[in-house]
Amino acid sequence: MSNKKIRIWVLTMFDDYFTQYLNRGILGSAFRNERGDGISFEFKTVSIPKYSKKGFKGVDDAPFGGGVGMIMRADALKDALIKGVVELGGYDPNNLKEQLNIVCPAPRGRVWNHQVAVDFANQNLAAQSTKDLVFVCGRYEGIDERFLENYVDEYYSLGDYILTGGELAVMIMLDSAMRFSPGILGNKLSALEESFSDGKLEHALYTRPQEFEGKKVPDALLSGDPKN
Repeated sequence: MSNKKIRIWVLTMFDDYFTQYLNRGILGSAFRNERGDGISFEFKTVSIPKYSKKGFKGVDDAPFGGGVGMIMRADALKDALIKGVVELGGYDPNNLKEQLNIVCPAPRGRVWNHQVAVDFANQNLAAQSTKDLVFVCGRYEGIDERFLENYVDEYYSLGDYILTGGELAVMIMLDSAMRFSPGILGNKLSALEESFSDGKLEHALYTRPQEFEGKKVPDALLSGDPKN
């Protein structure tokens, strides 16, 4: 059994968003290294304002060319990435592309679905993964394109709607993808026998009591015959 550690970094304006996320449920157990088939996960948030010379006031600015909203500054994001991830994490600043997969939730990205979650897990959250993950959480009107061009490797979209920030998108992506990382679910078949696993929805489910408000569990489920 391997002893692989995968580090997951999140650049965010609001690192306290992730407090409860890291302490609850199956994923909380994974980030506390209570589960995993020889794989451990280390989750770290990086406060973008902490690495800005003016704190929160230095993270965004008005867009060139006019328009509504504020734009996250490329230099502020770079400082958070280099100082908060690369330097603290001990990565080689001259070889980032070989060590980190930098991901940004954005409308331009590949639309997230069941198969994308599986692919993402196989690439980033499995024993064969070769890079650590960095998520960049956008805010306001968007992120300066120069930072995206220079540093971001992949984009993913949750659909045709707008969120106020990338934090929730990151949580959803990890929640759906980490289920396919070995050892995360107690029963490895759970991720294989569910909605969308074969392009269809899962069948109706029943448990005790056998009768509820006049409705009984279908007889076929009580027959003892798995085929029925």
